Amino acid sequence: MDTVAIERASLVALLRLQQTRWSEIALDIQENGSARAVLDRTVGHSDTLFPDADSTTDLIGGALREVADWQGDGVGVHAFFDDTYPAQLLGIREVPPLLFSRGDLRVHDRAVAVVGSRKASDEGLRIARAVATTLAGRGVTVVSGLAAGIDTAAHSAALEAGGRTVAVLGTGIRRYYPSGNRRLQDHIAEVGLVISQFWPDAPPSRQSFPMRNAVMSGYAVATVVVEAGETSGARIQARLALQHGRPVVLTSQVMQCDWAKTFAENPGVYVVHGTAQLLEAVDDILSYHPTDAGLESFPDFALR
Repeated sequence: MDTVAIERASLVALLRLQQTRWSEIALDIQENGSARAVLDRTVGHSDTLFPDADSTTDLIGGALREVADWQGDGVGVHAFFDDTYPAQLLGIREVPPLLFSRGDLRVHDRAVAVVGSRKASDEGLRIARAVATTLAGRGVTVVSGLAAGIDTAAHSAALEAGGRTVAVLGTGIRRYYPSGNRRLQDHIAEVGLVISQFWPDAPPSRQSFPMRNAVMSGYAVATVVVEAGETSGARIQARLALQHGRPVVLTSQVMQCDWAKTFAENPGVYVVHGTAQLLEAVDDILSYHPTDAGLESFPDFALR
């Protein structure tokens, strides 16, 4: 049996164990250098005289069948130690141990996240489309969360411009949420990329969307927040992006919120007024990012 397949299946088996935290599993595997070794230690060796139903061999066998089912349905399954795993996600604390994909997954992807409110204003939608169109025209991938409002506008504009877009889901990859974006999700999978860190059939949950925001931030070299309220997921993403050392661009619409005014005091935050200045800020950020490697460094200043 392929060693890589065994390692990946061992990771799936570990993540299926109820008593284990996903983040702790990833760290444990990194320290030990083998998912199979961690699984052996966690559930006991399978070469005893009377192996029980939870033996390592049984767990790996079940996981192999599960992975084969996902792959047979056209879902890519990528462990954080696989060569196919996006390099930029490896540098964040919330690195997903497993990533599921449909479409063109790239190890290196020069991307900018464009996020904002589900109940967006006409001006917010216009800005999102303008930014996504310009990014697509410059060969930069547009990342967003496939939600209604700003996310949908950004994805759609990038596609209409013939560019690449990546949708990061807050559900399993075999689900459609919101249901109204089913056609858009399928189209992105055909010409771009759809990814999820959750089990393929997982429903949405209160915890899944902040986790999705962490992956969006980690995947992108920067986050542009077009519009966001006090409790918006885009606010969460802005905070996570700063924690990840990624620049954040805030529009004048966002600056009406108290949280944005506080964030604007941080190094690496760009406050922009108008689409032209927003695009200038993005250009400045991209000039510090190499096209074929992970995040290097960014200017330690804010644009006021």
